[in-house]
Amino acid sequence: MESNTLYYIIIGILILQFLIETLLDYLNASRFQDSVPAELHDVFDDEAYNKSQAYKKTNYRFGILTSSFSLLLVLAFLQFNGFAWVDGIARNLTGNPILIALVFFGIIMIGSDILSTPFAYYQTFVIEERFGFNKSTKKLFLLDKIKGWIMTAVLGGSILAVVIWFFQWAGTYFWLYAWLLVAVFSILMNLSYSRLIVPLFNKQTPLEEGSLKQKIESYSRKVGFELKNIFVIDGSKRSTKANAYFSGFGKEKRITLYDTLIHDLDEEEIVAVLAHEVGHYKRKHIIYNLSMSILLTGFTLFVLSLFINNPELSLAIGVQQPSFHAALIGFGILYSPISGITGLVMNYLSRTFEYEADNYAKNTFGAALLITSLKKMSKNSLSNLTPHPAYVFMHYSHPPLISRIKNLKA
Repeated sequence: MESNTLYYIIIGILILQFLIETLLDYLNASRFQDSVPAELHDVFDDEAYNKSQAYKKTNYRFGILTSSFSLLLVLAFLQFNGFAWVDGIARNLTGNPILIALVFFGIIMIGSDILSTPFAYYQTFVIEERFGFNKSTKKLFLLDKIKGWIMTAVLGGSILAVVIWFFQWAGTYFWLYAWLLVAVFSILMNLSYSRLIVPLFNKQTPLEEGSLKQKIESYSRKVGFELKNIFVIDGSKRSTKANAYFSGFGKEKRITLYDTLIHDLDEEEIVAVLAHEVGHYKRKHIIYNLSMSILLTGFTLFVLSLFINNPELSLAIGVQQPSFHAALIGFGILYSPISGITGLVMNYLSRTFEYEADNYAKNTFGAALLITSLKKMSKNSLSNLTPHPAYVFMHYSHPPLISRIKNLKA
């Protein structure tokens, strides 16, 4: 296929994706004024409901602005040979293919992040601040940015360098070695994320002795769940929104509770949330998700190996000297419809897993307390109680609140 044809296909994909996402956002926004289901009438009082409506509308309008800016930026970059310009800078600095790729992606990553920073700043310090969620400071915001850049450079740069080396060494069979590398990295990250990565951004402390810890340990013994690692994370230094998550497996498994969760919920409700997280472990959702992610990565790398040597991919984005890194950009855009489909499958599985974890909590601890905890967390985050089914199907990794409550009451 000629590069001009690929260029117009790339443009078409970008515009079509934008139109689909804009339509989904519109459909979702059209449901903002829908009547709240009877099961959820006690989530918001009138004042909180009006606030949630304003919050959703503000985010909807802001989302249209940011997505439009992103589309125009990418289209301009393609139209005015921005990728070729960056490629030229990288080639003027070094002749090593691996270093050229690292400089190429480094410039694109930092440039993109700098351009998106004003939007992130507005989201945090204007929108989130206006609705009472933001607890971050400008210093913390800047530090998070710098740490994010360093992490991406070290981890992402290292993986990219090794993958390109595999390509130079093994040719089209590079995908097998790259797949093994990514699989090992994914497993190690799953085991060590909370131990190595989270401390770079948040402080984690073991849950202190007291009635909450006793209740959690009592529940864990009841269901035969060996739990030695219960941590509290200082999420309140950035936001008032509450959360809890499960990470790792085997001896490295741990439950992490946000301090905002402990503040917002009663102790019995916290145990109910923890029972849900234990359900994910007991139903082996961590292993399933990790396995699916590794399999999809292998499939993506295999498809990449079929096209990476095609010089038309580089020419399609305006880069005249074909290379692995330029072809990777073109492939990423062309592959995005397939990744969108696999994303739908993963979201469907994730929603199924959430129902299973809810059922586990219902059967081992009870439904009533989990329902009240879900309602409180929805209220405190001003979540959308009436999302459009199409938007849920395309984007939700968790079922809507009304669906979870109906399932818990079934």
